[in-house]
Amino acid sequence: MNDHSLPGTTMDQPTTTPHSPHSPHHGASASAGGASDAGSAANISTPATIAIEMRNFSAWYSKNQVLHAIDLDIAAKQVCALIGPSGCGKSTLLRWLNRMNDTIAGARATGGLSLHGAALLDASLDVVDLRRRVGMVFQKPNPFPKSIFDNVAFGPRLHRVYSRTDLEELVEQSLRASALWDEVKDRLTSSALGLSGGQQQRLCIARAIAVGPELLLMDEPCSALDPRSTASIEELIRELRATYTIVIVTHNMQQASRVSDATAFFYEGKLIETGPTDVLFTAPKERRTEDYVTGRFG
Repeated sequence: MNDHSLPGTTMDQPTTTPHSPHSPHHGASASAGGASDAGSAANISTPATIAIEMRNFSAWYSKNQVLHAIDLDIAAKQVCALIGPSGCGKSTLLRWLNRMNDTIAGARATGGLSLHGAALLDASLDVVDLRRRVGMVFQKPNPFPKSIFDNVAFGPRLHRVYSRTDLEELVEQSLRASALWDEVKDRLTSSALGLSGGQQQRLCIARAIAVGPELLLMDEPCSALDPRSTASIEELIRELRATYTIVIVTHNMQQASRVSDATAFFYEGKLIETGPTDVLFTAPKERRTEDYVTGRFG
């Protein structure tokens, strides 16, 4: 078994399991992006490209195991929603995808976790480059106390030297992609802290995509927003999936059903069930999934 922990502790080189049939835990489907098993012509079509692959992935904080032997594939350029009660390991899983847990004492993980074939638990992995490839949007908008322009330009400036013209074009492209350009184009030098909550969250999305990531992680990105701002973010998520793979943690079942292509239900650190969102919400295979999505608990 492969073990990843903080620098200074023992860490074996991880291995990844080849794509092969396996029996997911607790009845969960192996793929969050594939079609259902109904006998339809769609099942004969070319399978979706897998962006994220997890095999027997487990995680701990010191002696407390928070994720148990997760087997999950997430398809590229789709939105996968992670749902489940508080404390079931959703946000922990998100933080391992960009190695944010490296900063937490006692955090460690074992098993296989890869992004487009690159083993994310490998000791030789360039974590700085990983965080360019994997953007993160948090529950509460967290713009820097800088201008709108400098917020978006911050990441690109860390990775390479741009001419002023190229940087201005990149900032505009990122703000357009986050549906914010028309609202801020005349005040790019103003403080980002003067934006509304919804605008700040879209600015954080623009900042994340400005460095050209492959994957966007969103940890309850609408929980602190009003309904109008939430609708704007959800519309943006649906647009962004044409370009990015998106993994979103949400406690809002209606939001999961609106924005995601696939859903994975977690309970007590275990993956209970996963599959196309419309199938999981209307015809779940597991009783616990049905009870959760219909509001009987959670």
